[in-house]
Amino acid sequence: MSAASPSANQGANVWTHKDLVGLQDLTAAEIVHVLDTAAAFKDVGTREIKKVPALRGQTMVNFFVEASTRTRVSFELAAHRLSADVINMTASNSSLTKGETLKDTAKNLEALHADIIVLRHSSAGAAQFLAERLDASVINAGDGAHEHPTQALLDTFTIREKLGRIAGIHVAIIGDILFSRVARSNIHALLKLGARVTLVGPSTLVPREFEQMGVKVTHDLDSVLPDADVVNLLRIQHERQRKEYFPSLGEYTALFGVTKQRAERLKPGALIMHPGPINRGVEIDSDLADSARSVILDQVTNGLAVRMAVLYLCAGTNPKR
Repeated sequence: MSAASPSANQGANVWTHKDLVGLQDLTAAEIVHVLDTAAAFKDVGTREIKKVPALRGQTMVNFFVEASTRTRVSFELAAHRLSADVINMTASNSSLTKGETLKDTAKNLEALHADIIVLRHSSAGAAQFLAERLDASVINAGDGAHEHPTQALLDTFTIREKLGRIAGIHVAIIGDILFSRVARSNIHALLKLGARVTLVGPSTLVPREFEQMGVKVTHDLDSVLPDADVVNLLRIQHERQRKEYFPSLGEYTALFGVTKQRAERLKPGALIMHPGPINRGVEIDSDLADSARSVILDQVTNGLAVRMAVLYLCAGTNPKR
């Protein structure tokens, strides 16, 4: 990588999208190109000067209609590392509170020469809606229970970094799959790159319909752990649920929590992942979250590199730039 950015000829013509709204429609080659670009940008974090001028003169708006900590800060820091200017917005400090539509708010941001809009929204399809109506690049930072593409990319990056490959590995995704955008994006990425995926959780949160995506569904966690190379734990999405999907958190932990006793079933070298925020003592034992098996903080670190790659690729492809 040059002082400015990855080589312009590296993976030429592989990435042609001005937006990233999901992984469902990306090819395996496009996903690998993002991961390879992220690997180059990760080296920037090891330098004395941790910035490159790749997006100098560009403006990114972090528009988070839904609450976030990790993703919002990660995108902000990624843009700063690329030398872009950053504006942070939330629903509470925008004209959405006055009745303005999402489209009109975004159009006004574009009229102020915003080049990239990173959107988190509670409605599935919100990022696609804006991408079709704006010249600015739109990056989906999570839309309802639909997709969270950069989280899946950083998860996939972390697996590849730690295990050396994606093809042929077995990933168990455990927890609230029904309401999880992280699970859906991970399924798309992992299957495209040749992994096996098993979904585990209560039947109310992991219905058999998910098998239509090409994954295995089971409600028996103990049968899955010995064969898993990766366990990716998801929290219960209480904020998206309108009824109770299991009797109690205690029962959930008893059946689907990864305790120290259950972790003994894992094969040597198996990874424990979690997109955060962690509910310690519910989906995972607190000691396990901090153990040598855990790559949770590696995911956070790798998220910065992945988001640098996504911003760089989308902004560089946008003919508006």
